[in-house]
Order: sequence, then structure tokens, then C-alpha cells
Amino acid sequence: MEETMVPRESTQGEEIIRRIQDISFRMNGWLKFMGIVMIISGALTALSIVGLIVAWIPIWLGVLLLQAGGKASNARLTNNPMELVVMMDKLRLFFVIAGIMVIVELVFLLGGFVFFHTFLSQMMQTMPEF
Repeated sequence: MEETMVPRESTQGEEIIRRIQDISFRMNGWLKFMGIVMIISGALTALSIVGLIVAWIPIWLGVLLLQAGGKASNARLTNNPMELVVMMDKLRLFFVIAGIMVIVELVFLLGGFVFFHTFLSQMMQTMPEF
């Protein structure tokens, strides 16, 4: 009885890995496409002086997506589950960096609103009444 359970668990684990490989292989094209789009976006951002300071971020994110897409292809072709682990780590880093970017953008947006509100309040107080 115990002998039949060990192969069953192994088969179930192999089935899960195979399904994850299939899903990662299907998302491979989108990962590479979005990676290329982000790299182009970063390159276009670098054309301005202010953009030159932050252009490396979308380029880095694009490279991470391209690497994740490559690992997804390798996982399917080599049947090596470690490629899936590396792919997931690339995606984890992508989302960490993207999340930090969103937080920074929200802080700047909030700061801009506060500054704009303060500026308008001061302008309204200094304007003469007619």
C-alpha cells in the first residue's frame, strides 16, 4: 500500500511542474514583448535631460522580463525545473522594483498636490479683491 503512494505523490509533483512549465512557456512571448517595450520606453525616456536620470529603471525592468522569458523557454526545452525557479526570482525582482516605483510616484504625486494647493492658497490670499 505504501509503495503505491510514493509514486503517486511523485507523479502528482511532476504533473504540477509540467503544468507550471506549460504556463510559463505560454507567457514567454508576452514576457519578451513587454521586456522589449519597456527597454524602448526607457531609451525614449533617456532622450530628455530629466529622463536621463530615471531611464535606467524601465530598461532594467525590461531586461528582467526578457531574462524571465528566456528562463521560461529554457525550462520547457531542457525540462529543468530550476529554470522555473530562476524565472520566478526574476519576476519577483521585477514586481519589487515596479512596486517601489509606484510608491515613489505616489509620494511625488501627493507632494505635488500639497505644493500646488499651498501655492494656490497663497496666490488667492495675496490677490486684491475687486
